[in-house]
Amino acid sequence: MRYVFEPGFFSSGPVHIALAVGTVIAITSAVVGVFTVTRGQSFAGHSLADIATTGGSGAFLIGINQFWGYLAFGAGAAAFMEMIGIQRRRGRDVATGVVLGAALGLAALFLYLGTEFSSTTGASFTILFGSMFVITSSTVPVLLASALLALATVVVLARVLLLSSLSPDIAAARGVPVRAVGAAYLMALAVSVALSAVIIGAVLSTALLIGPAATALRVAKGPVRAMVTAAGLGVAAIWIGIVLAYDSFYWPPSGRGWPVSFFVVTLIVGGYLLTYLRRERQPVAAERPDAEQVCSPA
Repeated sequence: MRYVFEPGFFSSGPVHIALAVGTVIAITSAVVGVFTVTRGQSFAGHSLADIATTGGSGAFLIGINQFWGYLAFGAGAAAFMEMIGIQRRRGRDVATGVVLGAALGLAALFLYLGTEFSSTTGASFTILFGSMFVITSSTVPVLLASALLALATVVVLARVLLLSSLSPDIAAARGVPVRAVGAAYLMALAVSVALSAVIIGAVLSTALLIGPAATALRVAKGPVRAMVTAAGLGVAAIWIGIVLAYDSFYWPPSGRGWPVSFFVVTLIVGGYLLTYLRRERQPVAAERPDAEQVCSPA
């Protein structure tokens, strides 16, 4: 065991917090991510992640917890995207791109002002690339509650989310409030992105959202199995990433550990690439149930 876990790993408070928070956030991101990929809204998730950079840098500038900045800007951007309308895909993408550019411009300004008027070192790196080892115990309840709320929202709406993803017209004809369901999903997506930004940074949060889900949809049949597989892959990436990041403090040169986000993203990307070594199967779309099967009784 000592060749895998360096001294003090199991007794370290920051490691305990990182494992607990990372596990819950990985599961939430994986479940939300399956619907993000299925609904073809990966670009929306990427945009929310980049916009979260603005929220985190703004929160740092005014001296509050970065999570609230991630969440506020993410929720605001999600509301704007839904206001544009789910049927106007081209207009939504153009407007999202414009807002994304403006948000990143503000992020650059906030980061510059923050470094000019604050003596805190490493804040910019934490905002962009995260660090699970600096999460304070006082923020854990908020993070866990937010993750469970987003997860519960998606699980409760799973059936209608899948139906509206496959055929919005049939969903509307069967009385599903498509706009309301889409708005609730986007808010859950914004929360998930904000949580991922806390542990692996705003720039890389999309990896935890999309990577395990995309991998699971390539190897698992059916949405339920895909969600379980994605959750397992996400948790494994977080746990192994934490172990490697902790051990890296003892790698030469000693005392200069590597960022957790690097290991997590590398593991996620590596897992996805491994799926291409398998024998080609039918496309995922062909394996998903049709709209009539989704809404019919089990």
